[in-house]
Amino acid sequence: MPPTAAPVFVALAAYLLGSLVAGVLYSRARGADIRDRDLPGGSGTFRQYGRRAAVLVTALDIAKGVLAALLSRALAPDWGWLAMGAVVAGHCYPLFFGFRGGGGIAPLLGALLVLAPLTLLGTLGTALLFIPLYRATLQRRVGLNAVPAATVVALPVGLLLATRYGGLLELLAGGVVMAVRSAHLLARPGRPERA
Repeated sequence: MPPTAAPVFVALAAYLLGSLVAGVLYSRARGADIRDRDLPGGSGTFRQYGRRAAVLVTALDIAKGVLAALLSRALAPDWGWLAMGAVVAGHCYPLFFGFRGGGGIAPLLGALLVLAPLTLLGTLGTALLFIPLYRATLQRRVGLNAVPAATVVALPVGLLLATRYGGLLELLAGGVVMAVRSAHLLARPGRPERA
């Protein structure tokens, strides 16, 4: 493959990987579409189908982020940020499911696991501390799921960590896509995908 074609191939492959939204696939295998009631990520799957289903969906969505990052590392090592942005965009706006997907958190976590693990640990730790506080105080008023809301808080911490431990461009690329998706969800009041 010519070196100039590698980033294009990685971006396309990462987007298509991201478009395989595990929550939608799982719910359709069960005879429904989760997006009629909830977001198709791990937390929405947990609410609709229980813990085992949520673990499976989350693991599959993380795995596609890992695969996108590994593909970038193998074929276009300087383009990890492009793979990150593309896999998250695919998850949020999946080609295979009418461009209605999840929030992008799991594929972002998977890609960061490969591209910037220390940044991931700090960002994830911040989000895990914020989620219970948000659920207890703001979730009913804001109307956004706790995980995307925690991302709004954890992302700036992750950016600070990324300046020291790596992954700044990658986190920015994934974070911008997730911010657009969160704004899109907030702008659509009353839609089941906001649950």
